[in-house]
Amino acid sequence: MKQATLNFHKVSDSNVVVTVQGSWTVSGVLPAPEQLSAMLDDRLKTVVFTAGDDFFWDSRLLAWLMACQRMLESTHCQFDLSGLPEDVRDLFNLANTVPPNKALPERHASLFHQLVNRLARLGDEAMALLAFTGELALTLCRWFAQKGSARWSDIINFCHQSGPSALPIITLQSVLIGMILAYLGMVQLRQFGAEVYVANLVGVGMVREMGALMTAVIMSGRTGAAYAAQLGTMQVNEEIDALTTLGIKPMDYLVVPRTLALILTIPLLCLYSNILGMFGGGLVATNMDITWLMYLYQLRDAISFGDTMTGVVKSFVFGLLIAMAGCRAGLACGRSSAAVGQATTNAVVTAIIYLVVADAGLNILFYHLGI
Repeated sequence: MKQATLNFHKVSDSNVVVTVQGSWTVSGVLPAPEQLSAMLDDRLKTVVFTAGDDFFWDSRLLAWLMACQRMLESTHCQFDLSGLPEDVRDLFNLANTVPPNKALPERHASLFHQLVNRLARLGDEAMALLAFTGELALTLCRWFAQKGSARWSDIINFCHQSGPSALPIITLQSVLIGMILAYLGMVQLRQFGAEVYVANLVGVGMVREMGALMTAVIMSGRTGAAYAAQLGTMQVNEEIDALTTLGIKPMDYLVVPRTLALILTIPLLCLYSNILGMFGGGLVATNMDITWLMYLYQLRDAISFGDTMTGVVKSFVFGLLIAMAGCRAGLACGRSSAAVGQATTNAVVTAIIYLVVADAGLNILFYHLGI
């Protein structure tokens, strides 16, 4: 095959014919489009391309012609391909069907419009949360009425994942939280010679607040994130779409078992955390001239059944909120691996926000109820 060449023939002062010859393919060496610039002047109006002898072409020719077209358009010359084969003209017209994307100049919205857009997004998020909450409530009601399709085998499996599997980290953090509370209380109470009341501080602090809250925070980072990652991966693999196509509701099959598992296990973990937290506080107290017997007697007098149930009620609410945050983030996940990571992050952050707001609200409610 001959090398690709260009032959110029000036028909008149305003017209020039360019004959392309040789092999205009990927394997060949093509002339630079700038060779046409030598023929361009102010009087030139039309450039006609024709095919010569031994002419072979592929998509490389189209790329070359488009480069020439951009160069000629800058000089307001007409681009005529009537002399080339019909296949070349059709493919060239197809390539120019969609105009090139020209980025619009960036416009900075005013502060008012930014505020309006942010409020609109918050409104959409609130409506989506309400819709998810309502659908979950209806599904749970159907399940309690024995009309749901959630399987006990799935619930037991998720209970094991969120319960016994979480005992090591709950044990560690509970003992340390109890020790921290005891150290902080001991430093202050020693000024008044009331070190024995450190048992009251540790006991009430664990059963009413720290046991439920810290257990929920740990579970939001451990189990809530796992729920979001599991459901997000199913979303990427189109498994949730397959369930919907088969007539299986994702809320019944995927969300309800996980929610019930957390509601059942977190109260038990909260009680377990309370016991270990008080044990950790006792380790500190017994090293500061307080016997185990004195510590246990103080705990018995300080903690009431109402205090214990306060923490248990909080843990029920926290478990529901963690499951909602994790499952909703997973179901709303995109279709990429990056979206799964973002969904996991959103699940943890959202769950912690829910926990803090719910804890503050429940404390205010218990205060006004005198509990």
